[in-house]
Amino acid sequence: MVEWLWSAAAVLAAYLLGSVSFAVVISRVMGLSDPRTFGSKNPGATNVLRSGSKAAAAVTLGLDVLKGWLPVFVVQQLGAPHGMGAGTQALAGLAAFLGHLWPLFFRFKGGKGVATAAGVAFAFSPWLGLAVVTAWALVLALSRYVSLASLAAALFAPACYMLAGDVLWTALPPVAAVLAAMGFLLIYRHGENISRLIKGTESRLGGQKKDAPPPARKTGRH
Repeated sequence: MVEWLWSAAAVLAAYLLGSVSFAVVISRVMGLSDPRTFGSKNPGATNVLRSGSKAAAAVTLGLDVLKGWLPVFVVQQLGAPHGMGAGTQALAGLAAFLGHLWPLFFRFKGGKGVATAAGVAFAFSPWLGLAVVTAWALVLALSRYVSLASLAAALFAPACYMLAGDVLWTALPPVAAVLAAMGFLLIYRHGENISRLIKGTESRLGGQKKDAPPPARKTGRH
């Protein structure tokens, strides 16, 4: 019973951390427009980049990756004495990812979860994370479609884990299930992007900006 409570607490904490939408927080701190109001309206690093601030986009990306990696890492390092094994690690990673998609603190309207999923993959195995990021970067370099690169990574991650896991790392069924679930949800969240890719209307990285961000609201007193 006590072990179950520890696992439940770890999963809940992971979800709450995932619910922090760093794209919105960093934009507010740096005086930028709310990323939910322009471009793709997705609170993620790619849309923050459309605001013109590479620094804000980089910080957002790093923190989104971190919030996927940290809960799994903490359970790995501290969970064993409390009966938390591979199942809790997998659920903590999934909870952080779900928090990003449906954040409690932002009315359950979150981002697509690519960076957070990458952080979870890195926590499961650095080799897996490196392989997934390499696949993402390769597809992006060849196509210049961020969405296509993300879809490729979503499909590649569970396949890579199941095919190469017994060679480069220990393949665990709970982790494989979570990677497959995250892959499915990533594809689901990219539904509109898939439609635009099919129609040939999807924006390429570095292409002409269709929707410029509105001016950031001034919060200072006059």
